[in-house]
Amino acid sequence: MKTIITALALACSTPLLSAADAAKAGQQMPKLAQLLPGATLPNTSGKVVLVDFWASWCGPCKESFPALNRLQAKYASKGLVIIAVGVDEDAAKYKAFAAKMGATFSLAHDAGHQAAGFFNPPSMPSSYLVDRKGVIRYVHAGFRGAKTEAEYVTEIEALLGQ
Repeated sequence: MKTIITALALACSTPLLSAADAAKAGQQMPKLAQLLPGATLPNTSGKVVLVDFWASWCGPCKESFPALNRLQAKYASKGLVIIAVGVDEDAAKYKAFAAKMGATFSLAHDAGHQAAGFFNPPSMPSSYLVDRKGVIRYVHAGFRGAKTEAEYVTEIEALLGQ
């Protein structure tokens, strides 16, 4: 039942939990392997991590993937890890979107919404920038093209410099 409710909340861009229950800056991020059992995830220890939640039906998500690819190309060698978490319950829709978008960063499927349940993303897409110590430092609700990409660059460079 919770999965159905979570999916409806995500589809409507309405949080399942109150804003007070959503993951926020200053909070320790749990181990993603615990939230995404069975997913093949890169090592994030001592890295700056960008966790991005997306869905196949989300227009701004389609716009965000090229920006995430550019960030991956520019900062992966400097210590950035990007993990994009798809929340589609339908595995075929998840796979089709992933194949179409040509991500150069790591993808994980959260069909059971365990990770989404922890983060409680306020909209699709939503992203969380995490420092090298595993603390969420920045939260982005939505994607607004070059404006959001510029914010990512500023924040990533600051976190990589620490």
